[in-house]
Amino acid sequence: MKPTLNILYRGPLESCNYDCSYCPFAKKKNTRAELQYDKMCLDKFVKWVSQQDRNISILFTPWGEALIRRYYQEAIGELSHMGHVKKVAIQTNLSSRLKWLEKTNKKHTALWTTFHPTEISVEQFLQKCNQLLQMEVKFSVGIVGKKENFDFAKQLREELPNSVYFWVNAYKREPDYYSKKDIEFLNQVDPLFNWNNTIYQTKGKACFAGETSLSIDGEGNIYRCHFIKDKIGNIYNNTLSEILKPTNCTNESCRCYIGYYNLKELNLQKIYGDKILERIPEMTSLQ
Repeated sequence: MKPTLNILYRGPLESCNYDCSYCPFAKKKNTRAELQYDKMCLDKFVKWVSQQDRNISILFTPWGEALIRRYYQEAIGELSHMGHVKKVAIQTNLSSRLKWLEKTNKKHTALWTTFHPTEISVEQFLQKCNQLLQMEVKFSVGIVGKKENFDFAKQLREELPNSVYFWVNAYKREPDYYSKKDIEFLNQVDPLFNWNNTIYQTKGKACFAGETSLSIDGEGNIYRCHFIKDKIGNIYNNTLSEILKPTNCTNESCRCYIGYYNLKELNLQKIYGDKILERIPEMTSLQ
């Protein structure tokens, strides 16, 4: 049996309803024509997925916030009901209404949610999380590990049930940003923090990217990884059997979860199991 193919999809959408200071897509708006084109790309991708003869898991990694667009909600719902789609997940700020999730196959749907402290209160965000819990939708919660966010991270970890994994993305733009005390604190909040607080030297190392994981853009262009910009084909012009093969990393290093989760020597499947795309570890991994 063919192994499940993990697909990271990022269409041409470049807009967000939030105004985070560090983000190039803060409060950026696509034109109506750009949104129509993004929808056309997404619809074509969903149709392609429906025609595949292997198990597929999908993570949407949009530039900005996609779930405020009904067509993304509908696409996720449609994909979740395809028998060969084992997972459909999306990165989101959780600002959209959540009622649409009631129409999804919750067994195969998940959210990777991020808390943005300048855009929403902890109380409002927790209300959204409680809705997801009541709807029995699987989700993870996280935050950027800047020092000004430490109190928010502590509060969210304390307020969320233990069954919800809370991750911290290490802030790597400044060398030696964290003190030893900072790292101890962040490891208490997120027991897997050290995995993210590492810049992995990956040149020439074996990787699942290109073998059982692909990055696909709105045009259908295929890349082994989000962080390797060498196009290796197109899903509308090539078959997967032409494309998929074991490949070693060509980058010097990898510093982002959606890249290093593929690094074979890390064997992160042992931590995340079949929830690796939505970043939800097996609870035994946190003990």
